[in-house]
Order: sequence, then structure tokens, then C-alpha cells
Amino acid sequence: MNYFNVRTISYLPAIIFAAFLAGCSSGPGLENLETAKSEVRLYYDSGRYDKELQEVVSEAMDDFEKVEVHDSSAVVFDVDETVLSNYPAIKKLDFGFVPDIWNQWILEAKAPAIEEVRNLYNYLVARKFHIIFLTGRTLAQYEATYKNLKEAGFTTFDTLIVRSGKMSDAPAENFKNIERIVLSDMGYKIEGCVGDQWSDLKGQYTGIKVKLPNFLYMVD
Repeated sequence: MNYFNVRTISYLPAIIFAAFLAGCSSGPGLENLETAKSEVRLYYDSGRYDKELQEVVSEAMDDFEKVEVHDSSAVVFDVDETVLSNYPAIKKLDFGFVPDIWNQWILEAKAPAIEEVRNLYNYLVARKFHIIFLTGRTLAQYEATYKNLKEAGFTTFDTLIVRSGKMSDAPAENFKNIERIVLSDMGYKIEGCVGDQWSDLKGQYTGIKVKLPNFLYMVD
């Protein structure tokens, strides 16, 4: 499924969450779709997601505490399911994906902050790290994304990088790797990357890798 012609999103709550819970009790390793959806809702609504986020963030803070901050030190954050939560929209769509509705949700700029990650962000800002947002969202979604970040409490950052030009159709991992190389060439020393997808954390200039849980979708 193409995500605004820029990245592929697979909504696989059944497979992902079933694997996370060590599978089902019968059948060829598959979970009934409605059961899987219920388990994903329970994971997010019961506080388990928040608890696991807090554990990841606490460990990340411990790791960043060991970093000596210089004028060039920077941390790169993804946006969706990293600092902003799309769970309200995804849940409303019953874990489906309708491009027009998804785009409208983004343009409304109402995605709530993920509080645990905002705490990490505030910690890094207080320590004088440069903050960079690097997202697979499109240039057409730039203004709404910028507004959403600011209104969600992410008020201090150097830049917001979105897909444009030749990068519009590049695989997520390649796009983000190239942008980090550019940032490094500009003089930034990337001390860490924070994201919900492994494609946020692969390649050069990643520093400390902070992988957040996401059982809503996968980005290829």
C-alpha cells in the first residue's frame, strides 16, 4: 500500500502483535483478525504501551547522560509514532488505511504528543543538544507537521526535514540515511536517533539508537 507515493505502510496488527505475544494457541501461527485488533487496542489502552515507552525512554536518558555535549551535538527524531501519536486516527479507522482520510488527519495538525518521548526531548533540549526532526511525511504536509509539533510542545528544534524532489520515492531507510549524511556534512555530530521503525535507525551517523514500540504498522 503506497503512503502518498513516498513510503509503504503495512497495517499488520494480527501478525505483529501475535508474534509479540508468542503466537496463538492453534492454526498455522495466525491470529483471528478481530482478536488481534482487540489485543492491540488493549495494549495501547491499558497502559502497557505507556509503561514500555517509559522503560525505553529511561534507558535512553541513561545512555545520553554519558554523552559529552558539544556545540555540534544533535539528536534526530522521527515524527509519526515517535513524537506524535496517530493512534486516535488509526483506531477510528479500525486499523485500516484510507489515504484521503489519513492525509486530512495530518493536515488537521491535531495529533497528540507522546508524553514519554516529549520528556526525552525536553531532557535533550535542556542539555543543549540540537534537535532535528526527520520524517517520511511529504512537502505538502510540511506546514501542518510544523504546526502540530509546535502545538504539541516541541517548540525548540533546528529543522524539520520532509520528503521532496528525488527523495519522494526512495525507501525510508535510504532517505533517512542520506539526510543524516547531509546533516553530518553540515557539521552536526549526530549523537542519537529516536524512532519507531528500524528504518529510522539503520545506516550511517545514527549514534545511540532508541527504538520505540509500534504495533500499529510497519514501514518498508
